Amino acid sequence: MSASASSVYHSILSNHVTRVQTQTRRNISFRVSCMAEEKQDPMTTPTSPAPRAAPKMSTKFTDLLAFGGPAPERINGRLAMIGFVTAMGVELAKGTDVAAQLADGGLPWFLYTCVLLSVASLVPLAQGVSVESKSDGLMSSTAEMWNGRAAMLGLVALVLTEVAKGGALI
Repeated sequence: MSASASSVYHSILSNHVTRVQTQTRRNISFRVSCMAEEKQDPMTTPTSPAPRAAPKMSTKFTDLLAFGGPAPERINGRLAMIGFVTAMGVELAKGTDVAAQLADGGLPWFLYTCVLLSVASLVPLAQGVSVESKSDGLMSSTAEMWNGRAAMLGLVALVLTEVAKGGALI
């Protein structure tokens, strides 16, 4: 009896895919599936798996600029990074606050930068190139998102501090 049970267990365990259906006392059935991997010969070189195809990204303008789309937060973050660095640089050089910078001819430059950066950010996305496919290592798309969020908070904090102080931060 033990020899036949042993051969049954051996045939079940040696099979690559095993499906066993069992019923419990409450007549609830469940299925257990097991998939065993085949062992590779150490003398052969392992072949690399085929690269996964990138998921298709919608290139419609309305999908790119949708609330959960890839463009809005990236564009706003990029603008905030440029705006924060520029505002701090001009404030250090001239000693003027953000409102004075915009009033002294900074508004056209701000609008020009917004249009240029928005178009430059939308063109690759409209062609189907995802941001994640072009990012690697230190310059990843995740790092860009976090830097943009920090710049947005920094720019808002700078303006609120200048309003509360009544003048330039420095």
